[in-house]
Amino acid sequence: MIPILYSFRRCPYAIRARLAIASSGVQVDLREILLRDKPQAFLDTSPSATVPCLLTDQGVVDESHDIMLWALRQHDPENLLLMPDAGDALIQTFDGPFKTALDLTKYAVRHPQSDPEATRQDAMTLLAALENQLTKGWLFGPSPRLADLAILPFVRQFAMIDKPRFDRDATPRVSAWLETFLTSDRLARVMHKYQPWQPGDAVMPFP
Repeated sequence: MIPILYSFRRCPYAIRARLAIASSGVQVDLREILLRDKPQAFLDTSPSATVPCLLTDQGVVDESHDIMLWALRQHDPENLLLMPDAGDALIQTFDGPFKTALDLTKYAVRHPQSDPEATRQDAMTLLAALENQLTKGWLFGPSPRLADLAILPFVRQFAMIDKPRFDRDATPRVSAWLETFLTSDRLARVMHKYQPWQPGDAVMPFP
């Protein structure tokens, strides 16, 4: 069977899964879903009822980082997996403390006990710590690695909370790193708009 990827266009977890799959060239059947109206086939597949979720003939892969690894371990033409252990540590930091700060800032109305200015600063501090690592444009040299593609969708989401303010406050290399990503064909290819999937729809090959 062709693997089935349940996805939602704007979700940063789904974006990074699609980035890795697109880089690998491993084809899946992309099923775009609406988070406010999740189809039963998706709910029957995903243990967590969250995107992305990949259904293969070996079973279900329900975490975005694992989906990235699933694709790249089959084919990795850009050598995205060639990075030091520090790359895995960065992914954990941005999946943990950075994502927490992002959510508390972006969805401040849901967290009245939290100070969105303080959480914004927490996120900016984590980003500023990358400045000296971006001397060659990417985190681990002159070309992207898994850590870049795993982290940048969340940096994008954070920046878009208030892009003019982010542009004023971000350190130069972090700003350039994000802009390179935002204006890339790589991102444009995985942000194509698809109609929400319905049972009986034809296979939607991706990439």
